[in-house]
Amino acid sequence: MTRASGEAAAAAAPAQPDAGLLSPVRVGTAVEAAVGDGAWLQALLDAEAALARAQARTGTVPAAAAEVITAAARAEHFDVREVALAARSTANPVVGLVAALTRVVAQKAPEAAEYVHRGSTSQDVFDTGAMLVAARALHLIVADLRETAASLAALAGAHRDTVMAGRTLALHAVPTTFGLKAAGWRHLVLEAVARLERVAKESLVISLGGAAGTLAGYLQYAEQAPQHAGQTPAEAGEAMELLADAFAAETGLARPVLPWHALRTPVTDLGAALAHTAGALGKMAADVQVLARTEIGEVAEPAPAGRGASSAMPHKRNPVLATLIRSAAVQVPALAAVLAQCLPTEDERSAGLWHAEWQPLRECLRLTGGAARAAAELAAGLVVRPERMRANLGLTAGQVVSERLAAHLAPRLGRSAARELLTRASQQAQDSGRPLGQILAELPALAGVVSGAELARLLDPRGYTGAAGALVDRALRE
Repeated sequence: MTRASGEAAAAAAPAQPDAGLLSPVRVGTAVEAAVGDGAWLQALLDAEAALARAQARTGTVPAAAAEVITAAARAEHFDVREVALAARSTANPVVGLVAALTRVVAQKAPEAAEYVHRGSTSQDVFDTGAMLVAARALHLIVADLRETAASLAALAGAHRDTVMAGRTLALHAVPTTFGLKAAGWRHLVLEAVARLERVAKESLVISLGGAAGTLAGYLQYAEQAPQHAGQTPAEAGEAMELLADAFAAETGLARPVLPWHALRTPVTDLGAALAHTAGALGKMAADVQVLARTEIGEVAEPAPAGRGASSAMPHKRNPVLATLIRSAAVQVPALAAVLAQCLPTEDERSAGLWHAEWQPLRECLRLTGGAARAAAELAAGLVVRPERMRANLGLTAGQVVSERLAAHLAPRLGRSAARELLTRASQQAQDSGRPLGQILAELPALAGVVSGAELARLLDPRGYTGAAGALVDRALRE
C-alpha cells in the first residue's frame, strides 16, 4: 500500500473514540467509563481546580478566583479531541488544556484567569489527575473483588466436603475438595484487595513539585502575595507545607515525602498491585476453564441466553467469563512491566519514560477492572456438579489414593517394598483396565497383611482429603 492509498483509507475511516471493539473484557463496565478519555480529562481539570482551592486556603489565590476556576473546570466545556490533538505539539495534554481552561475562566471572570495553573507545571497536574483516575477506578475494582470474595466464601462453605480429584501436572493426584479450591481462589482475591487498599491509602499521592521538583514557582507566587510579602525562606517553606496539606485535602489523595516527577514509585506500585490482582483472578479463570471441559464437566459458567454462543456450532456454550478474565491476566502483568521499566528515569523529568506510562496505566486499570467485574459474575453464578466430581474420581479405579495405600502399608512391608508393590499393581491396573482394589486383593504379598474391609476403606477417596475441611474453616474464619 502506498502512502497516498493509506491516507485515502484513513480518510474513509476517520478516527473514532476507542469503543472497546478489541477489548471485550472491559467494554460496557463501570471501570471503562471511569478511566476513559472523558474521565481522564475531568480528573486533570479536578486537579487544576483542587490546586486553585488549595492556594486559596493558603492565601495565595483569591477565593473568588478559585471558585470561578472550579466552576469552569468541567469536562463538558472542552472538546477532548481538540485537547488530544493539541498534545501532539507539546507531548502532553496539560499544556493545551491549561490554555483552554484559561480561556473559559476569562470568559466568566477575566480577573480570575491569571490564577489558573499558578506556579504549577504540567506534570503536577497530570500525575495528580492520574492518581485521581486510579483512586476512582480502584474503588470500583475493590467493590467487585469483595463481591467475588463473598460468593467464593459461600461456595467454599457449601462444598467444604465435596470431594473431587486434585490434579497436578494435568493428571489426577490425590483427592481434595471443591471447598478448598474455592477457598484458595478467595484467598487470592482477598490478598488482591489488601494490596489495592494499601496502594489506595499510601501510594496514590498528589504531585506538587513545580518545574524541576523544587516548588520554586509556587514559592515565588506565594512570596508575591500581599499577605506573604516579606516572608523569610523558612516561613515560605512552611507555607508550602500548608499548600501540600491543603492540596491533599482537596483531592483526597495522600502526601508524598518528596516531589516525585522522577521518582516513579507510585505508578510502579500501582501497576504491581494491578498485575497481582489480574493474576489472582486469572488463577480462578484457568481452573474454571479446565473443570468446565466437556470430558470433565465438574463446573459450568452461568449461561444466560446468548452468552457463550458459537457462530458455527449451536450446541456450544463457551466459558466466556473465564476467557475474558484470562485475557486480562495475560496482558496486565506485561503492561505493568512497562510501568516498572519507567522507574529508572533520567534527570528531574523524563523525556519519554513519563509519557510511556500513560496508556499502559490506563490499560492496567480498565483490564483489571473488567476482569474483576467478570469474576464477580462468574463466582456468583458458578454451577458446581458434585456428581461429575464423584464420577471423575473413579476414572483411575482406585489409583487416586495410591499414596494413602503406600503410607498404610509402609510400616508392614517397609517403605520401599510398599511403594514398589503399589507401582507394579497400579501399572497392572492401567494395562488391564481392572480396579486397583481387585489387583491388590489377589496379591499373595498382601495376604494376611490387609483385610478386604480395610482395603475397601482405604480405597474410598472420601476418607483421604487430609485437612481440607479444616483448611476451609480456617480460611473462612480469616
